[in-house]
Amino acid sequence: MASVQSTAKPSARERLLAAANELFYAEGVQTVGIDRVIEHAGVAKASLYNTFGGKEQLVRAYLDTRHQGTADRITRAVAERDTPREQMLAVFESQGRQFERPDFHGCAFIRAGAEANPGGLVEEAADTFRGWMRALFTRLATEAGATDPDTLGHQLQILYDGAGISALMDHDSTVAATTRAAASALITAATEASA
Repeated sequence: MASVQSTAKPSARERLLAAANELFYAEGVQTVGIDRVIEHAGVAKASLYNTFGGKEQLVRAYLDTRHQGTADRITRAVAERDTPREQMLAVFESQGRQFERPDFHGCAFIRAGAEANPGGLVEEAADTFRGWMRALFTRLATEAGATDPDTLGHQLQILYDGAGISALMDHDSTVAATTRAAASALITAATEASA
């Protein structure tokens, strides 16, 4: 039996999110106007407002989509390792592979959060992602036997954030190796103290 390929056109929501992802990530959420997203998506203006309600809600949906994609990528990298120490380092290795991508434009959450209105949906999405990241590091630090898992989780999150900024600002994908080495030293110091 021959397979039937779907010729269904992506929904307006899917097209708007794809356009938002491409334009917002490459150019910034404040730089890109809503009319440009609508044109790039090939939808009517009413589709945006009926689907999302406005630009802030579209930006939130874009960030939620990036959160899910990043969480999936990191979760897979962590699952491939056996020990909590290796799993923490896998997060940095996964991040480092992103630095090598030609379309790497830094951390979408830091960039959007820096432009966000305090207390709005965009800031909330950025905070949610950063909270997820810190919780992951803290959980793995606990499993690794760190003396103070909260502190190690916070340190690793700062290192993760800084690595993304450095890779973007310095246009240097080799920052990944330096970051991994720094993470390894922090993990060793935090876990040997408890031994």
